[in-house]
Amino acid sequence: MGTLAARRRAGNQPLERGGNTGYTRAMAKVMISLPDDLLRAIDREAERRSTTRSGYIRSLVEDEFAQRSRARAAGIAELRKRDGGPTPHGGNVAELVKANRPN
Repeated sequence: MGTLAARRRAGNQPLERGGNTGYTRAMAKVMISLPDDLLRAIDREAERRSTTRSGYIRSLVEDEFAQRSRARAAGIAELRKRDGGPTPHGGNVAELVKANRPN
């Protein structure tokens, strides 16, 4: 079956061997740089929430993406409301051409 690294790349093995690490084929480890005071604040909040540092950071990122998605949806809804609602594919091009056609 090849080396462990080759099996990992092929997705045939979990990323970690043995124990319950919580890492699966769909989860990667990343390294980020943070100021010490920010890391301490993250650790305190993670402990307060009874979660891990990784779990807390993951929840922050998920919340940020969800908030951005809601903001985009609200923006699109506002544009549709302002512009009179959804239009057929291509907008009202045919009507505009007919209305502006020389007689």
